[in-house]
Amino acid sequence: VQLQASGGGSVQPGGSLRLSCAASGIFFSLNDMGWYRQAPGKQRELVATINSVGRTTNYADSVKGRFTISRDNAKDTVYLQMDSLKPEDTAVYYCHVERTYYSNNWGQGTQVTVSS
Repeated sequence: VQLQASGGGSVQPGGSLRLSCAASGIFFSLNDMGWYRQAPGKQRELVATINSVGRTTNYADSVKGRFTISRDNAKDTVYLQMDSLKPEDTAVYYCHVERTYYSNNWGQGTQVTVSS
């Protein structure tokens, strides 16, 4: 499996970014997907997940009401819309296939920096 995350950048607090992750090498529409993040000196943490058909989503408490996960199975792509960004959202963001078989497949991630 290959996971190519993009869309990161530097924004001011309160700003927005939309991350994309294109997947290949899997039957994308059959797999739940997730976004994770890892800040410097911290462990990687779950941000949001979405089921295979896009009807069920779950979010970390820290991003509820600010982030929205979605997917386009026709494009084998999962998205993360991030609004009202805070400095504590600064991290490298990774997408992930939520299946044990792919547990070690992370891709290169995309850097998000929130700073004034």
